[in-house]
This record gives sequence, structure tokens and C-alpha cells, in this order.
Amino acid sequence: MVWIPGGDFSMGTNEDEAYPAEKPAVKRHVDGFWMDETEVTNKEFKAFVDATGYVTIAERKPDWEEMKKQLPPDTPKPDESLLQAGSMVFFPPSQPVDTRDISQWWKWVDGANWRHPEGPESNLEGRWDHPVVQVSFDDAVAYAEWAGKRLPTEAEWEFAAKSGFQNKRYAWGEELRPNGKFMANTFQGRFPNANRGEDGFMGTAPVKSFPANAYGLYDIIGNVWEMTDDWFDAIKFQRLSGSAPVLDSNMNQCYNPTNPYAQERVIKGGSFLCSDNYCVNYRPSARQGHAYDSGTSNVGFRCVKDIPNKALGMK
Repeated sequence: MVWIPGGDFSMGTNEDEAYPAEKPAVKRHVDGFWMDETEVTNKEFKAFVDATGYVTIAERKPDWEEMKKQLPPDTPKPDESLLQAGSMVFFPPSQPVDTRDISQWWKWVDGANWRHPEGPESNLEGRWDHPVVQVSFDDAVAYAEWAGKRLPTEAEWEFAAKSGFQNKRYAWGEELRPNGKFMANTFQGRFPNANRGEDGFMGTAPVKSFPANAYGLYDIIGNVWEMTDDWFDAIKFQRLSGSAPVLDSNMNQCYNPTNPYAQERVIKGGSFLCSDNYCVNYRPSARQGHAYDSGTSNVGFRCVKDIPNKALGMK
């Protein structure tokens, strides 16, 4: 782990080209904390599973009673044959498609899970040092608790990602590729069907394949989205700035106007699927909501740890 000193910073952004969920920038403070220098890898997650016997959400049969909480009240129950253990997998289409329809590249695959990221025929051979994927929020929390750690808050994650570059577009400065150098694992080409793989990878990359940021954190941008402990609120920064009413958490803990039944946590940092023609989320201020009970092939996590109380002179 590396030490993140904490302090005051500008969270979010006022950039014209940023997405509405990132605006406006607001002043925040975080205390110092320790943070994993890399995303949790398949090898590290296997050690947790081997030690505890933990079974991830994707390895369990879906629970309809839980599923329907995030669906309109009149949604009919799917046929029992469709309620199979599995997860969402990215499959690039063979030709350009309507990018408003994510079903053109995201598919539910029975048997997809952290051990088999693309489905039953896939495995982790040669990928033990890649970030673990196909894990849910609860899976990440279980791992963190086993490791004596926790998931970062959104503010902690963004502070660490910016690493002192408070008003810069990227985690390393103003240019996406300074002097032509790739700084993160993203998507080069026209999403979702034409990834040129110029950064050397078509999917996830081994951790530490790209330079660390100023705090010594690897892959804080790109590779896989990273989970945080915060519920997603699409107008969080408007609320913090006083330009929107406070969220009524008694009605819903999160707010996503495109899905009023959503139960989502904030994910940060973008992934190997972020492209300049579709998803420009390879920036510290970028944020999205992600279903707390689901995994995908481009979302992982890293952990943080608080400084021990006695180190602060507390009893």
C-alpha cells in the first residue's frame, strides 16, 4: 500500500467537455489513508477465496426477490430456466452499431464469474496478475474485510487519483498521451467494434503495465473501473454546491434519473473500454453508477486502510 497524505481539494470539475454528473467542482477534504498501489488481482482474490471458501454473487443463482427491488413493480418474474448464475460480458460487435443500445456489446453469459471472466470456456491462465473482474460490491467488501481494509469513499479515490494535479484534465496532466506515451489502458479506435489496441492490450492488462501517478498508484485510470463505498447520485455535486435539494435517502439511497429503481454504487477511473468517441471516463473526476449486486468484465476494485489510532496519539 502507499500513503495518501490527505488534504483539501477540488472534487468534480467545471470543464465544458465533462459529463453533467461531474459538475460543478466543489471543495472537499479527506484525511490521510493507505491505499493499495494496484487493483486487487486475480491471484490476490484467489487467496481470499481459498482461505474463506467465499462464493461470489456471480457464482450464485439470482435471487428474484432481490432483483425485483430494482425493477418497476409490475415486472413479471422471468422463467426459472433464465435465473442462472452468470454475469455480464463485453463482446465487440463485428460492425458499427447504434451506441445508444448497450445490448449490442454487453451480453449476459451463464457461468461467467471471476474464475471464468468471459464464460465457462475461459479461465485465468496467464492472467493471475490482471485485476479481478466479475465481482460485485458485496464481494469487494467481503475481500476488504478479510484483508483488514475497506473500500475507498468517492472523495478519497478522487483525491488519490488527482495526486496533486487538482485542475488538470488527466491524472498526469493536460495531455492524454504526453510525448505520444500511453499512460493508461484504454480503447483506441471507434467504440465498440474497432479497438486498434495501440496501447498493447485489447482487454485487461497486468497491473503495473503503465506508469504510476505521483502518489505511486498504478492503473488508477483505465484498465478496470474501480468501486467506491458511495451510493451513486447523478447530481451529487449540485447538491453539495447548494444548487439542488438534498437527496431524500428515505426514498432511495441513490439517484439515477434514467433508472429510478437503481441501487448503484459509484465507480471511478474508467476502463479498457473507455474511448474518446463514446466514453471519455479516463479522468479522475469521471464517475458512473454501477449496480451493487452485479459484476461485469470491466469493473474491479482496490482497497484502502485507515491510519491506526495509536499512530495519531489516540487512546
